[in-house]
Formats: sequence, structure tokens, C-alpha cells
Amino acid sequence: MSRPTVGWHIELEFEEDTHRTRAAALVRLGDGTEVRAHGYASRHPSDTEQPRVGEEIAGARALDELAAKLLTKAHGEIDEASGRVSYPLAL
Repeated sequence: MSRPTVGWHIELEFEEDTHRTRAAALVRLGDGTEVRAHGYASRHPSDTEQPRVGEEIAGARALDELAAKLLTKAHGEIDEASGRVSYPLAL
């Protein structure tokens, strides 16, 4: 028996100033749940301005936090369904 294909949509938004980039990540799960995370990147004053690099770093950090939150959520759901405490899930 096959299950229908499920898709997640992840949104990343960036906010930048002269020395800092902030990324906000959002994923909407199939059950309607939303998980949010943030990441930051700072530019040293002596570095050249490269907005794309700041976005990549801040975005990667936001996605890393998002992954950790999803693992924590899944771990809690496993424990709830099984009625016992399981080993934490790791990246």
C-alpha cells in the first residue's frame, strides 16, 4: 500500500544591515503545524560587503536550528505514542 506524496514548503526571509544578516526560517508540515527558527551572520568591519555570503551563513544556521527543532518534535511524538522515554534523536 503506497501513501500519497507529502511535500513541505520551507520559507527563508532575510533582513540585512551593514554588518549583520538575520534569517528567519519557517516550515509548514502536513498536519498544519508550523516550526520556526532563526540564524544570524555578522560581518567583520574589515571584510568586504558580500550580502550573498551573509545570507548563506545565516540561512544555513536557521536551517540547522530548524532541523534540531524538527528532531525534538519527532522525539516527543515518538515518546508520546510509545508511552516511554526513548533515546534523543541526533543530527
